[in-house]
Amino acid sequence: MVTQYLIFFLLLSSYTLTSVSTEETGFVRSLDREMMGMEKKKNFSQFRFYWQDIVVGNNVTSVAIVPPLPKYNPVNAFGLVRIFDNALTLGPELSSKLVGRAEGFYASTSPTQLDFLVVMSFALFEGRYNGSSITIAGRDVVSNTVREMPVIGGSGVFRFSTGYAEARTHFFDPKTDNAVLEFNVYVFHY
Repeated sequence: MVTQYLIFFLLLSSYTLTSVSTEETGFVRSLDREMMGMEKKKNFSQFRFYWQDIVVGNNVTSVAIVPPLPKYNPVNAFGLVRIFDNALTLGPELSSKLVGRAEGFYASTSPTQLDFLVVMSFALFEGRYNGSSITIAGRDVVSNTVREMPVIGGSGVFRFSTGYAEARTHFFDPKTDNAVLEFNVYVFHY
C-alpha cells in the first residue's frame, strides 16, 4: 500500500512540475531540445572572409538611404544610413572566390567620431553552410584597429548560435569611401 501511495505521489509531483513549467497563456510552450536539434554537441568554428563595400563606381553594393545631417562635420557623416548587399570573398580582391553575401545596414551614430551601428547577416554559399546565415549587430568604431561585434544568432546550421566577429580595415579609399574589411567570425553553433 505504501508503494502505491509513493507511486501516486511521484506521478502527481511530476504532473504538477510539468504544468508549472508550461505557462497557460496560449502563446508559449516548452519544447523538446532534441526535437529542435539541440541535443547535438555545439561546434566552435572560425570563419574568415573579406567584406567588399562598394560605395562609388560600377556595381555599387552600398547605397545611402538617409543622408548625413548637414550641420555636422562631413567626415563623421553623423546621421548617414546605408543599406548594403556586399560580396564576401575568400581573399581581399573583389575577383577572389565569392563565399557569401553580407546584407544589412550601417548608420553613423556619433557627431564626434566615425562610429557606426552595424546590423547584418552573412549569408553563406559554401559546402554544408550553403543557405545558412550568421547575424551580427554591434558598434563599429572605425578608428579602432580591431572592432568587435557580437553574433546575435543565425539560421540553418547557425540556429541558436552565439559568438563574436572581429573586423579590421584591409583597404579604404577616402575619395570614394569604398572599403574592404577582413572579418574573423568565431561562432558556437549546432
